[in-house]
Amino acid sequence: MALRWSHAVMYVRDLATMVDFYERVLGFEVSDRGSLDASNPDLEIAFLSQIDTDHHQLAMVPIRGEGPPTTINHLAFRVEDLAEVKAVATRIEADGGTPKPVNHGNAWSVYFSDPEGNGLEVFCDSPWHVRQPQAKAWDLAMSEDELRERTQTEFGQEPDFQPMQAYHAARRRRFGG
Repeated sequence: MALRWSHAVMYVRDLATMVDFYERVLGFEVSDRGSLDASNPDLEIAFLSQIDTDHHQLAMVPIRGEGPPTTINHLAFRVEDLAEVKAVATRIEADGGTPKPVNHGNAWSVYFSDPEGNGLEVFCDSPWHVRQPQAKAWDLAMSEDELRERTQTEFGQEPDFQPMQAYHAARRRRFGG
């Protein structure tokens, strides 16, 4: 059995604010929404997705209250390339947020928070596998060539540093694929 991540359900305080942020800043669309409880029609769930094959990647239910912060450290979303990571960072800054660029060696990420403080990561894969955990800051103004060179310099001597294709091939063999 191979499990693939499908979706997350988040308890939120303000459904309208959260849906607006995820639509406007991150490009999600509401695929469905409706009442969770016929006796309480105001208790609504919103389903959001960016992918035509997935009814929802996120669902939000406004029952979080003012209690403790979320128990989720962060939700991570993969994008195709560094240009998309940078585009998200630009949108976060335009929305008043502060993206934190992190180079994991195997991925180039920006971390930030949504309006209720839930941690989010948007990343693209780098061309290499690097044993984790690793985290080094990088400058959003760097070109992809500069970031590639810096990644090789900073992580190239790490144990198991190798092209991502070689790492994936070894994992396929290990899992019988």
